[in-house]
Amino acid sequence: MELPMDLLGRGLRDLRISVTDRCNFRCRYCMPVEVFGHGHAFMPREELLTFEEIVTLVGTLIPLGIGKIRLTGGEPLLRRGLEDLVAMLAAIDGVEDIAVTTNGVLLAHHAEALALAGLSRVTVSLDALDPEIFARMNGVGAKVERVLAGISSAHAFGLPVKVNAVIQRGVNEGEILPLARWAKSAGVDLRYIEYMDVGETNGWKVDEVVSGDEILSILAAEFPLVSRDPAYRGEVAAHWSHDDGAGEIGLIRSVTKPFCSDCQRLRLSADGKIFTCLFAAEGHDLRGVLRSGMNPEILAETVRSIWQVRADRYSEERGRVERPKAEMSYLGG
Repeated sequence: MELPMDLLGRGLRDLRISVTDRCNFRCRYCMPVEVFGHGHAFMPREELLTFEEIVTLVGTLIPLGIGKIRLTGGEPLLRRGLEDLVAMLAAIDGVEDIAVTTNGVLLAHHAEALALAGLSRVTVSLDALDPEIFARMNGVGAKVERVLAGISSAHAFGLPVKVNAVIQRGVNEGEILPLARWAKSAGVDLRYIEYMDVGETNGWKVDEVVSGDEILSILAAEFPLVSRDPAYRGEVAAHWSHDDGAGEIGLIRSVTKPFCSDCQRLRLSADGKIFTCLFAAEGHDLRGVLRSGMNPEILAETVRSIWQVRADRYSEERGRVERPKAEMSYLGG
């Protein structure tokens, strides 16, 4: 079967699956409490794709080029039985890699079951080591010690860990070096993310972006770093290795150095809509198709036809176009 290409010549490689829109954090850059506070209506359980429906969809997408799966949210560890989904996905022929992105607070309780189920690796969001800054950023007063315990537990059960840190000017730029020191000593690969204009509720301002180049210059004052080539087309982070070989540091620069031209990611929301861009306003409903009992081949052709007319490149057009965007907590980061 010929692999689909979009209008800009980009293939389909990665599938990011949001398993819930709920989260136990209220990070201001994603789910500010003023919007997602008490009484906010999250999706009813019956609207979420079942594990069986997710597995059916993944099975139909493998022939289109999908090999890497990432489970996101919301906070994916809030979805009961997530390790069962991991095991079901790991059993699909052609799935090469399964990752979970989590805030890490519940990771210590789930690491062993996830590892045994066949999880390949885990990415933990950790924006600060300072307890006060961390508690303020997560919006619920969660303790950084719980996240660090989750990372240690993942390591103990053989799960490779990457840490993502969103850097926002006036909030946590003072954590850049402390995070790098900790990551190097803990044997954790660290990626800094430029503060992005995801969704419509985080009050994004361009002057609050700490650029990747600025982050790199701060790091270079203390750490000798050696750049490396991308491991594959579509790798979102540019990477540098410590000169002594003790780990890597990455920069995800969607604002200052967009990587749209190599984007090969498809996103699936928890209620079964596919999005061809993180900054898209609307998705294409597949839940109805799945629940209609339609032939899997027709399902695959539906996705193929959507991908083949894809022309998304929002980050390259930022500042020249204005459009509404779905919340990241809904469609997954």
